[in-house]
Amino acid sequence: MRKAIKYAVLALFLLLGFIYLNNNPRFVKKTVQKPWFLAHRALGQTFPTAGLTNETCTARRIYPPDHPYLENTIPAMEAAFAAGAAVVELDIHPTRDGQFAVFHDWTLDCRTNGKGVTRNHTMAELKQLDVGYGYTADNGKTYPFRGKGIGLMPSLQEVLNHFPDRQFLINIKSNDPAEGEQLAKHLATLPEERLAQLAVYGGDRPIAVLQKRLPGLRVMSKATLVRSLLAYLAIGWTGYIPASCRNTQLHIPEKYAPWLWGWPDRFLQRMEAVNTRVILVAGNGKFSEGFDTAEDIKRIPPGYSGGIWTNRVDKIAPFSRRINNSNFLLSTFYIIPGKNQRTVFRKGEANEERPNFSGCIAGFSNHTSHRDLHANYETVGFYLPLRPGSHQPDVAEKAQYTSGDPGRAWSYQLV
Repeated sequence: MRKAIKYAVLALFLLLGFIYLNNNPRFVKKTVQKPWFLAHRALGQTFPTAGLTNETCTARRIYPPDHPYLENTIPAMEAAFAAGAAVVELDIHPTRDGQFAVFHDWTLDCRTNGKGVTRNHTMAELKQLDVGYGYTADNGKTYPFRGKGIGLMPSLQEVLNHFPDRQFLINIKSNDPAEGEQLAKHLATLPEERLAQLAVYGGDRPIAVLQKRLPGLRVMSKATLVRSLLAYLAIGWTGYIPASCRNTQLHIPEKYAPWLWGWPDRFLQRMEAVNTRVILVAGNGKFSEGFDTAEDIKRIPPGYSGGIWTNRVDKIAPFSRRINNSNFLLSTFYIIPGKNQRTVFRKGEANEERPNFSGCIAGFSNHTSHRDLHANYETVGFYLPLRPGSHQPDVAEKAQYTSGDPGRAWSYQLV
């Protein structure tokens, strides 16, 4: 009896040791891949999420605008890709004439000057609407986008034609299987390499149809996500990847991510090996919460190399280097436009005679001697890929900064 207990205890220790070694991210070769950003609805106006319900008109509670773009429009998608998005998420509704309109809301009343259910209109009718009509940041005193969104609601085909080599995540806004059938027929006309750049998520029933009609397409619904995660929690510790986790899309709320075997490094490597894309969503995933600020980025584990869901890719893409290496330094810089120059100062040192940039990359190609500073400087935040004790940047490339001029490039230098 004692011998049996001894062997049982030994077997238990061996099993626990196997689980530990097989799932501890410390024993995984660190990836050199960078994280990538999924721009939710491209680049749109954001709003406080406190107290949101499914009936809330978010266009009527936006923050004061700091950029000119409207969600789900082609200009917003161009801006999102220019800012650093690898994938743009967009929403679709079928139209009365057999097309798909790229628009978020079930009805038109909140954002546009139209009325009624979105899918009860033709694409031509939707093109006549002003998609910026309903936006206000001051309870209706002013409408800064009114008149600026006329004709900006695109069809899905327009988007795919305009961006022939870009990646998109398509959101079906209903649980109607007929919508899955219609979208499957539409996507089936695309070449295989184009289909590989797309993924679809939405209601359980239309996604089930898509999964059956287009088995090579990455799809996700609440049902597929729950099935995949439960199966992985049950047997993922062995290193075996359940069939439900293969060739799919997983949106992982950060609240639950640490419970996954091997999170983050080993989990990501396992999913990549079976052609599954992982996207980290902020909080518990409610109401499309994203990583939208520098403070949010700090919650992402060092070395994370999957997708990051964001509503403000323009604000957080410059911070991505910090995620790859926890030793990288973080600073926020200010650009003070001067005559034929750009002078850069670190946060907290704006009034210093000679700012100290020790251990940081802090200059630009047109950097000259500093001048007297004023309070109306402009903030540009980014993580600095310079290891402590080193005088060389981690990469010798141009860094992209958005400062009222998306995509403007500045080459940096050590100061």
